[in-house]
Amino acid sequence: MSSISRRLAALTIAGTMLVAGCAAREQASTDQTRDTFEAQSQSFPVTVTPAESEPLTLEKRPERIVSLSASNTETLFAVGAGKQVVAVDDKSNYPADAPKTDLSGLTPNVEAISKYDPDLLVLSGDADNLVESMKAVDIPVLVVPAPDTFDDMYAGWEIIGKATGHADATADLIDQTRAGLDKIVADTKKPATPLTYYHELDTTYYSVTSKTFLGQVYSLFGLTNIADPADKDAGGYPQLSNEAILAANPDLIFLADVKCCAQNAAAVAARPGWSTLNAVRNGNVVALDDDLASRWAPRIVDLAKSIADAVTKAGEQR
Repeated sequence: MSSISRRLAALTIAGTMLVAGCAAREQASTDQTRDTFEAQSQSFPVTVTPAESEPLTLEKRPERIVSLSASNTETLFAVGAGKQVVAVDDKSNYPADAPKTDLSGLTPNVEAISKYDPDLLVLSGDADNLVESMKAVDIPVLVVPAPDTFDDMYAGWEIIGKATGHADATADLIDQTRAGLDKIVADTKKPATPLTYYHELDTTYYSVTSKTFLGQVYSLFGLTNIADPADKDAGGYPQLSNEAILAANPDLIFLADVKCCAQNAAAVAARPGWSTLNAVRNGNVVALDDDLASRWAPRIVDLAKSIADAVTKAGEQR
């Protein structure tokens, strides 16, 4: 390359970097303006009333949020409150830039939580009577539990959005999620005869029934759950027997024990008798993301897409 060519190339790169830098500054300015506008448009104090909890009044927008719930962490970031989050529990692995710590939502420690000086603690349950313990040290607690229905999920998001000063952004997120799910369902061709499925929580064959929140996601696609007859006193999470699964011969098998238990199509096919199942013979063993299959966050759309793809493939085989 001649010296003139090298100078031209350098000038081109410099020009590109200058444009990119300007664009980045403009985007940052836009983001800051949006945050400022939303903070001004929603006034505090606000009062929220989560399901199964007493009303919570926040005098001002929380700026040091600690979340001990992976699902609620995802929602906090999705509604725009990520910059206000100073710490999350050891299970909150999404988004990647969430400030993950060794805090536990299952065995919470008041002293460890207090070290982050939170002005709001977000939970999905009251493990070890944590709510009362945090009240004793004057830290507000917002409990947004696992939903039973889609409406419950959206209501939980609304509460998080309002409590953190992002009510408008949350309303938009809910509209986008509803529309996304509706489109996925509408675009999925369902066979005339409903497909049957088995959802595996772990290698001891615990599953979910149609009355659980996750089961209702599957129901969007008209699937028949082979675990439903087994749900007597299991609260929606029965343990199936190997014989029952073989007898039901599901068209689809969804694995939610991929990360935890190293399960995949090959491992399933190697189980005694399972190689004869329709799902295995037709290549319809679906390895899900364990996290997507266990959380009630905006990535529910991604889970629905995985199910839709499996339904489409199995339907085309009929």
